[in-house]
Order: sequence, then C-alpha cells, then structure tokens
Amino acid sequence: MDLGSLSAFVKIVQSGSFTKAADTLGSHKAHISRSLANLERELGIRLLERTTRRVRLTDVGQQVYEQALGIMASVADIEATAAGLRGEPAGVLRVSADVEFGLNGLSRWIDGFAQKYPQVGVEVDLATGPIDLVREGFDLVIRLGQVEEGTLVTQKLGELSYGLYASPAYLEKGGTPEDGNALGQHPLLMSSSGAQRGWRLSTLSRELRIDGPARLRANNSIMVRDAAMRGLGIALLPTPMAKEEVTRGALRRVLSAWSGPKVPVFAAFPGGRQHTPKVRAFIEFAVASPLS
Repeated sequence: MDLGSLSAFVKIVQSGSFTKAADTLGSHKAHISRSLANLERELGIRLLERTTRRVRLTDVGQQVYEQALGIMASVADIEATAAGLRGEPAGVLRVSADVEFGLNGLSRWIDGFAQKYPQVGVEVDLATGPIDLVREGFDLVIRLGQVEEGTLVTQKLGELSYGLYASPAYLEKGGTPEDGNALGQHPLLMSSSGAQRGWRLSTLSRELRIDGPARLRANNSIMVRDAAMRGLGIALLPTPMAKEEVTRGALRRVLSAWSGPKVPVFAAFPGGRQHTPKVRAFIEFAVASPLS
C-alpha cells in the first residue's frame, strides 16, 4: 500500500475537500484525486462519497480512516525518532488556536519560531470551538485560559497582559483620565467574551471594577482596537496587539499604572507528542518568548 495515497486520503477527510488537501500537501487537486482512486482500486472498496459540495466517509471508509490515523501517527513517530536522534526539529507543525489568541499573540510566536527553525513548516488553524487533535491531525492546540481536556497533556506557555489605550486624536479632544475612577467620564470600548463583559483593573495597591456603559461592545478585540484607533474612546487591549500601533503613533497607553488581569496561555497535546523535536522546540521557544 502506498503511504502517499493513504496520506492523501487522511488529508481529504481532515480538510473536507480535495482542494484543501492538495494545498496542505503542496500538491495538485488532480494528483490527490488520482491517489484516492488508486487507493480505492487497490483496496477494492469505496472510501468516500463525493458530491459537488462535500465529501463524506462511507461506513467502511470510516473504519479505514481510523486505522489510517494510527498508521500515519506511527510514521510520524518514526520520523520524529530519527529527527530526535539527529537533534533537529523537522517536518510540519500543525497548530490549532482559538481566534482571539490567534489574532493577538500567536503570530509573534509563529514568526519567531519559523525564523529560528526554517526546516520546520507551520500550519495554523484558528478554531472557534472544540477540536479532536488526533482525528484532525494537529500536533497541539493553544488556548487562552485553562484547557479542559482530560485526555491531553497541558503546559502553560505564558500570559497575555492587557492595558488601556486610546488614539492621540481622542485624547486631544476628550482629555486624558488622571485616575481609574475618571474612566466613567469617557466612552469605553469593551471586548466581551463569555460571561466577562466588564473590566477588572488593578494597580499594585488598588482594584477597580467597571461594567460600563460601553460605547462599543464586541466579541472581537480587533474591532475594539480599530474603534480606538478611529478615536471612538478608550479600550482595554492585549499589549501585543497594541504595541505595534503605539510604535506607529496610532495609539497611546492611558493610565499605565492600571492593567487588566493577565490571562494564561496553555498548550495541549496528546500524551507523548511533546517529546517530538518540533513540538518540544516550539514549546521551549514560546516559554522563552514573553508576549508583552
């Protein structure tokens, strides 16, 4: 049995289309289609039902797919063992991350890691819900906050810090608050996530809770940042996101003594996967690279 055809089959199922599978494997759709046809002909069974809109596993295809995952994992382990003996991270690192962190901090880690380890390719998928790492072929998942995955190993990579920011134009027009209590006199731009809809701010000696009202409330910090840059008010933003805009002069830090709670960033991966050189190298790089 050709491993290339088996790999193509797995990628088609994981990505949901021949085109995406071809992109992932750096191949062409026609080649992926031929690989699947050859595999089905060799096995004498139909693995997928294809329509113009999607592909779906047949009953026997589901059984073959589950066995194929184990085979491909064993191949990856063999490659990882060889790479480990050489001491070199290699291959493709597949990472899943929630959208919020993907927009706020992950790119900094990915860029730095790719520069340090050019022999490792990186694939990133920003997901909005739970995923099955093994079934979908990811090496690790990165989440803001504690990862609730009983079957996975978790490790803290760092913390995402938050500060108050506004545009120079807004501060010139609306004035700069001199104390946290003065924030209620300004239009506030809030990012909402889950049950957390207000701000919890603190200094070394004080704490302050602000629940609004908000001029803008959105579940995406990019939208909140852009509103702050347009001069709509004061926003609580992740410091990695705001740092570049501060350098460009599009935002200024407000009340620098006050900050929001630091949010832990965790990685989760199947047991044993953290020992592969590429995963171990990424974890070590992230831990050594603060996000602030």
